[in-house]
Amino acid sequence: MASNPVAPVLDVIAIGNAIIDVIADCEDSRIEELGLARGGMMLIDTDQARDLYAAMGPAREISGGSAANTLAGLASLGARCAFIGQVADDQLGEVFAHDIRAAGIAFDIAPRAGDPPTARCLIFVTPDGQRTMNTFLGASHYLPAEALDEAAIARAAVLYLEGYLWDPEEPRAAMRKAIAAARRAGRKVAFTPSESFVIERHRDDFMALIDAGEIDVLFCNEHEMAALVRTDDFEAGIAMLAPKIPVLVVTRGPGGAVALSGGERAEVAAEPIDRVVDTTGAGDLFAAGFLFAHVRGMPLEKCLRLGAICACEVISHYGARPEKNLSALMAERLG
Repeated sequence: MASNPVAPVLDVIAIGNAIIDVIADCEDSRIEELGLARGGMMLIDTDQARDLYAAMGPAREISGGSAANTLAGLASLGARCAFIGQVADDQLGEVFAHDIRAAGIAFDIAPRAGDPPTARCLIFVTPDGQRTMNTFLGASHYLPAEALDEAAIARAAVLYLEGYLWDPEEPRAAMRKAIAAARRAGRKVAFTPSESFVIERHRDDFMALIDAGEIDVLFCNEHEMAALVRTDDFEAGIAMLAPKIPVLVVTRGPGGAVALSGGERAEVAAEPIDRVVDTTGAGDLFAAGFLFAHVRGMPLEKCLRLGAICACEVISHYGARPEKNLSALMAERLG
């Protein structure tokens, strides 16, 4: 990575799916009736999106997308952020653009005319707060590399990428171009593989990025780590990945989280919570808290703790974006 003596203007710039989440409560039996993988995420086409939407009960529509959710958390903490993603020139595209800008996040990508429409994720939430996600990626699959503002990437301390967007050719090329721009500018690259099924499709690509030293901060949960290193032995997986990544962060749901950097290891427990309402966005907000602290040079344990605080807030209500002021919550919990 080249050195860059110029202070960054942005804390984090992220590339990800621009999605509207459609969230509805349901019983466990409904998940079985619909033949869905409980607690998982699957990609669906236009017809499936229409049929599943018709099968949902009363729903809430909330802007989402993994990297965009992380930026919403960062902005609530007080970070300076920008988002790169593709919406269509339609009503849901207008909703997404309004919501992300209203959060104080720069978003300058022009909407795409014509079909397909803006992406949406149909989320069924069971009584235990578990979410089953069904994602129609729509216009987000058509983010062209020429839409990137390489100067903006060079001005951000961290480029953050979500694995969900690695599948389609256009945004994959855009993310590769963004990584190169960040590396030339001496900035850090943070990456999340997003889901085990994404790793199954693109493991060779992801491991090549890791082995080439292109990733500075890797976020994954324990199941994703197992898919990357092909072992269910948690400690063996840590031992395999940690030497390849400057900062490795592995979340374990109720079991807390672990981070390793430069030979240091830190662990935190999950934050106590009265009731889990909806786990959508837990990993996204954990990344937000961690990155906010990391960019500011806080100790590893404190980065993990802020990640856990942000994740706890988002699972206490519906939707994958914070409802409380995370900056105030950080002051209250971290001091």
